[in-house]
Amino acid sequence: MGHLIFPEGFLWGASTAAYQIEGSWNKDGKGESVWDRFTHRKYTIRNGESGDDACDHYRRMAKDVALMEALGLKSYRFSIAWTRVLPEGRGKINPKGLGFYDRLVDKLLEAGIAPNTTLNHWDFPQALEDQGGWSNRDSADWFADYARVVFERLGDRVAMWATHNEPFIVAFLGYCTGDFPPGVCDYTRGFAAAHHLLLGHGKAVDVYRAGKHRGKIGIVLDHPNIVPASDSKEDRAACDRIYYSNQGLYFEAIFKGRYAKAMTDWIGPMAPSVRAGDMELISRPIDFVGINHYSTQAVTANTRGGFFKATKEEYSAPGMGKTDLAWGINPPGLTQVLAGIRDRYGNPPVYITENGCALEDNPDAKGYVEDWGRVDYLRGHIRAVHRAIADGCDVRGYYVWSLLDNFEWAHGYAPRFGIVRTDYKTMRRIPKLSAHWYRDVIAANGVDE
Repeated sequence: MGHLIFPEGFLWGASTAAYQIEGSWNKDGKGESVWDRFTHRKYTIRNGESGDDACDHYRRMAKDVALMEALGLKSYRFSIAWTRVLPEGRGKINPKGLGFYDRLVDKLLEAGIAPNTTLNHWDFPQALEDQGGWSNRDSADWFADYARVVFERLGDRVAMWATHNEPFIVAFLGYCTGDFPPGVCDYTRGFAAAHHLLLGHGKAVDVYRAGKHRGKIGIVLDHPNIVPASDSKEDRAACDRIYYSNQGLYFEAIFKGRYAKAMTDWIGPMAPSVRAGDMELISRPIDFVGINHYSTQAVTANTRGGFFKATKEEYSAPGMGKTDLAWGINPPGLTQVLAGIRDRYGNPPVYITENGCALEDNPDAKGYVEDWGRVDYLRGHIRAVHRAIADGCDVRGYYVWSLLDNFEWAHGYAPRFGIVRTDYKTMRRIPKLSAHWYRDVIAANGVDE
């Protein structure tokens, strides 16, 4: 069996997010985030769990970086907790919080691991949410001011930045459906939040360019493979409504400076207020787009299908089964996503910033997990990336989700996405079979055919 070799310099890494791993939610001056508030309410999170302790990464950071080095990671993607840096979201800087990320960056560079930093991975300051949050247009300026503080401290060493992670989740699950904080169910506020997240992105890009930093800046967008369940005009129209009002909302705005007619015609008076110059700001040139991909979703027109009159069903390739969260497994879907970005949006540089699966782990007496299912999932999707590159897609890196088992948002700690097992009682880290397999992929810069 041969190897599929990736281009020289292809960046192999793993991803995490601050709230999911750091813990120490109120230590060393950190302020309250919307996720702190949300998880401390009853009935919001499975089993009443929270990220108060998470993986205790805040205290175990140095050992975690040593683990990354042992696994051969070339890059580590992490997010910054806004309220660790600015406890109230604005104003006074917390030196202990900013100092933590300063030390993390230095540790990574000492280990030969390139930092890839996300400014906003959902943990918005509660103090600013109390002023309307992302549905308040001022949030774009709040975000730009926060970005400036972080760029000024870390911009000399971090060469890769993302403004937001999956802004669709913040706007839609946070303000439209109420599944995530702040728990609002108001589509008008949701689409306003989407627009203001994009404005904040554009303003942060301007701040970065004005600072003459030498690195790259982009955004990370979630992108399932969204396909019509049939070739009927009804299913195709429903698929367009879903795509252009969800993921496509952000792609169209950033790469084409517009919102698609399929969205604006459908949402009507709930459309965000767009002022002169907004779309020019949002569509400032960026250096890359990060893609978080997990599954393929087939869309069917359904008059009882909620606001979009459509239903989505997870699709799995024949014989592939589903993950522990009942997500489908369809590696060719990632190739299709990347081809769509190439064809629709001018083939921008892409990094796969998240890809992985939650599976039921069955550790042995020593805590070791032979997670062949995860290996199969990752192998299939890495092969799919290689096929996309062969087809002319400009893909420059791949990050597995996730380095560690962690707090999986509203699902609590039950789903395990990590290539490293976290024993939540002892906080011991135990690399799984998939971690050793991935280390070999990185060393070979390729995967078996």
